[in-house]
Amino acid sequence: MYVTPVAPENATGALHALYEGEVAAKGYIPNYTRLFSLRPEAYRAWRQLVTALNGTMELRRYELATLAAAEALHCRYCVAAHGAVLESKFYDRSQLEAIVRDFRNAGLDPLDVAIMAFAQKIARHAYEVTEADVAELRTLGLGDAEILDVALTASARSFFSKTLDAMGCEPDEALAGTANLLDLVGSSETQPGRG
Repeated sequence: MYVTPVAPENATGALHALYEGEVAAKGYIPNYTRLFSLRPEAYRAWRQLVTALNGTMELRRYELATLAAAEALHCRYCVAAHGAVLESKFYDRSQLEAIVRDFRNAGLDPLDVAIMAFAQKIARHAYEVTEADVAELRTLGLGDAEILDVALTASARSFFSKTLDAMGCEPDEALAGTANLLDLVGSSETQPGRG
């Protein structure tokens, strides 16, 4: 990490409670939580946004959209973290690797593929999103509020992934099993047909 977070032994008040909560929930303090120890109010706002998004989207689709955006942003931490969720709750390892390698040809249903493509496009080049992109999601069964949910998810991931990468925040040891998922695709900017 390029900045020095508040050490657990120096945390007081709300930050101390946050650190204790992470240990109780996860068994350790994630590196991203340590990073945001310098601005815990920003972290609280982030958690509120994620909670709002999770409350409106099916978890699997939220995680797929997040994974697609994180991959587009080349964020090793976020690909590892959300890949771990997908592996633990929805897909076996070979299916997860197929999704990371090329979600368009990984056996996902057309709506899941369209959601991931939309999230990826937003994360890379939101200014290139067109009404036709939105119409495709509508045709596949999403309503306007659900389409906005995907856009919010991809946009929120852009904030978080870019913050972690800009500050040199590395994946936690607990994510060792998925920390190299991004290596399966190399530079996704050079993958044909991945935009």
